[in-house]
Amino acid sequence: MDLGLRDRVYVVTGATRGLGRASAEALLAEGAKVLVTGREQAAVDAAVKELGAGAAGLAADNADPGTPERLFAEARARFGGLDGVLISVGGPAPGFAAENTDAQWATAFDTVFLGAVRLARAAADVLPAGGVIGFVLSASVHEPIAGLTISNGLRPGLAGFAKSLANDLGPRGIRVVGLLPNRIDTDRVRSLDALSGDAEASRAANEGRIPLRRYGTPEEFGRTAAFLLSPAASYLTGVMLPVDGGARGGF
Repeated sequence: MDLGLRDRVYVVTGATRGLGRASAEALLAEGAKVLVTGREQAAVDAAVKELGAGAAGLAADNADPGTPERLFAEARARFGGLDGVLISVGGPAPGFAAENTDAQWATAFDTVFLGAVRLARAAADVLPAGGVIGFVLSASVHEPIAGLTISNGLRPGLAGFAKSLANDLGPRGIRVVGLLPNRIDTDRVRSLDALSGDAEASRAANEGRIPLRRYGTPEEFGRTAAFLLSPAASYLTGVMLPVDGGARGGF
């Protein structure tokens, strides 16, 4: 199946590692052009070198109000256009409700929530019909995850914003989609397992609650993201797709 991604141009934030990186790899494998971002220039440079042909990079902080204009101008200058953006940010500080500080909440709001909202609004201003805005969110949109109180508070709000934006932009032919990863085998998830004091036992317990009985791979997530961002998914908008091996109950 041809996803129709060849020579389409995407910005993928937080793409130096983890789920953003896997998504950039999948897009590039299908022939897309990708501008990858991260906060550290050295990490961006290394990612671009490893990703190879079709990739360019720009160091940027999602919390900076000037970031959206810089990113989209760079994509157009490098590749001659812009067809979509995947907004992926690192997870906020872990902790239970009584533990997280005001400073941690404020930092997370700026980077995880407001930074993502700004990027999406700016993308809506410049994307043509057929463009797409994607959000990498979390399974916490539907069910709180123990020890991730800040994420539990912010991700559902972003999903609500994404759905509102999908409704607003639909008449212009611009789609808005979200991906809800749960236990994908990344450094972030491994570090969360380790917080229990027994990472192997924590992983085994989590896998036992997943119908497929295993963690997902970043590559599996990346392929799902590439499909949702592609013209092959042209009639999907406003959807929040769990990428979780069936862990979410219900339909």
